[in-house]
Amino acid sequence: MKKAFSIFMVLLLMVSLAACGGNSEDGDGDSNKLVIYTPNSEDMLNLLIPMFEEETGIEVELVTAGTGELIKRLESEKDNPYADVLFGGSKAQVLNYPELFEEYVSVNNDDMLEGHKNVDGFLTPYTADGSVILVNTDLIGDIEINGYADLLNPELKGKIIGADPLSSSSAFAHLTNMLLAMGGYESDEAWDYVKQLLEIMDGKVASSSGAVHKGVADGEYVVGLTYEDPAASYVLDGAPVEVVYMEEGTVFLDAGVEIIKGANNLENAKKFIDFVTSKAAQDALGGELTNRPLRADAEVGDHMVPYEEINVIMEDEEYVKNNRDKILERYTEVFTDVQE
Repeated sequence: MKKAFSIFMVLLLMVSLAACGGNSEDGDGDSNKLVIYTPNSEDMLNLLIPMFEEETGIEVELVTAGTGELIKRLESEKDNPYADVLFGGSKAQVLNYPELFEEYVSVNNDDMLEGHKNVDGFLTPYTADGSVILVNTDLIGDIEINGYADLLNPELKGKIIGADPLSSSSAFAHLTNMLLAMGGYESDEAWDYVKQLLEIMDGKVASSSGAVHKGVADGEYVVGLTYEDPAASYVLDGAPVEVVYMEEGTVFLDAGVEIIKGANNLENAKKFIDFVTSKAAQDALGGELTNRPLRADAEVGDHMVPYEEINVIMEDEEYVKNNRDKILERYTEVFTDVQE
């Protein structure tokens, strides 16, 4: 009898262990947790994460860092992932690492704008950000800035700040934006413009994108090459700045949310993808923040300039993805020439 009881207890223990291990093996357990890696702003996280937790009862753990750093971390953890979701980061960056992510298409995919749906199987676009020029209205004086060409004004020499495309994804986006707008990615005319702009900037290149918009808002620089979300935030907060959408053309690039390959909390990760693309979350992005939602029926606040008032041009995503190293190599050559 004792022997039979012992065998029963061993079998019961084995079943219990198998049940506990099932969550880490296939991600389909009853976990009440979700681990998110994200480069997103505090404003976005403080708005959306509590909404998700309240709606689902799932407890979120956030790990914040730059997109490049997070991708390196995902590569090092690919055999034993810690996080379940990568929330944020440019579409162009993430598309280079399909092996790091699970295939999943949101239940809301058909509700997203055309051209901004999940077509790769693993990357779900949820917001778009555009390259812009941020101008300090207290310092600009009578100089008129409507686009890239106006930045070559000699009166602006040493007064323009931009980030380094080698280390900043938003700066790289601005570089490809200006190349496209000023003649084309491989156009000598466009690259000559880049050289002239770098000469006007007089070596004023920041290591991070945050230093650019902060430098303009604080009055350290007159003009900054930055992106829409933080630039529009300064306007919303009443800072003495103006956001300029380049008359030669502004590119808007999607940011994506993805499930990490081997996620321990797979079902919770799917719920998060569906939440981020829900009408409630998309309305919150467009109405309460300065992020452009990508759901077709999403509402946006009066503080956002409508798409129809902006000269929007479309980036050749495939070209940029396949020629990123080539573009950066040529930029480095031009930048080095200017410094000599």
